Amino acid sequence: MSNPLSADRFLAALRSEGVTVVEEGNWRTHNRKGAWGPVRGVMIHHTVTSGTARTVQIVRDGHSALPGPLAHGVIAKDGRVHLVGYGRANHAGLGDGDVLAAVIAERKLPHDDEANTDGNRVFYGFECENLGDGKDPWPEAQLAAIEKVSAAICRAHGWGARSVLGHLEWQPGKVDPRGFTMDAMRARIAARLGHTAPTSPPAPSRPSVSLSRLVAAARSDPARSGAPVTYGGVRTVEAALVDAGLLAKRRLDGHFGSDTVAAYAAWQRRLGYAGRDADGIPGRASLAQLGAKHGFDVKG
Repeated sequence: MSNPLSADRFLAALRSEGVTVVEEGNWRTHNRKGAWGPVRGVMIHHTVTSGTARTVQIVRDGHSALPGPLAHGVIAKDGRVHLVGYGRANHAGLGDGDVLAAVIAERKLPHDDEANTDGNRVFYGFECENLGDGKDPWPEAQLAAIEKVSAAICRAHGWGARSVLGHLEWQPGKVDPRGFTMDAMRARIAARLGHTAPTSPPAPSRPSVSLSRLVAAARSDPARSGAPVTYGGVRTVEAALVDAGLLAKRRLDGHFGSDTVAAYAAWQRRLGYAGRDADGIPGRASLAQLGAKHGFDVKG
């Protein structure tokens, strides 16, 4: 668990990393009421504004819908970092708890698809002066400042580069920062920290399902043979049908029984099949479409 740095230690860490700091007014005590800490990482944003003075004022004071500070610092295009607040700041909002767990574990971030966790409590936040249209340039001085700021905080807490994330990786629907990738920025931060750049683990191999064995399992008659035909690929297909909302999870048993047949027939009807083409016995086309959506290949 990491307690927030004191304002003095925060400032000292930035300066030790070579950051050019501009202290704006009462930044040390300017914050929002509410929980702050334990801190888990650093979040990078863009402002959708132009002009450093105007940008600093907006991030420091906020606006009618969201009071400031809207971050701890503003990273200007010239590379200077304007400190506008310290403590809880209205920058991260609600985001995905699975993403937070990945940041804490310093592993590859999952897709953010939920907004169920308070990010203002756990992240340092920096707003970067940029229009966010994908065309406004990111000067090298500004990118270097993002790198230095992030590395400074990571170094102070003993974190690696995977403790740095973009707003777009945290909250569904967000696109910032736009104009560079966070993977590229994390590689820069890792190099500054003297670490190996974080890389994504190789994609796991996809399971394969034999169509002929699956059909045999689906057509088996336990009443006649005494036992159903079993095949490991059945569980793969059943898991896909569960994910598709067509089969109850308690029916995931590896046997292509009547419940699985009914669920597969529902999948066929979802694809537009009818009559004998929606009898619950897998065909290559319908199985391939199920595999494409739920992560398996078809063979045999």
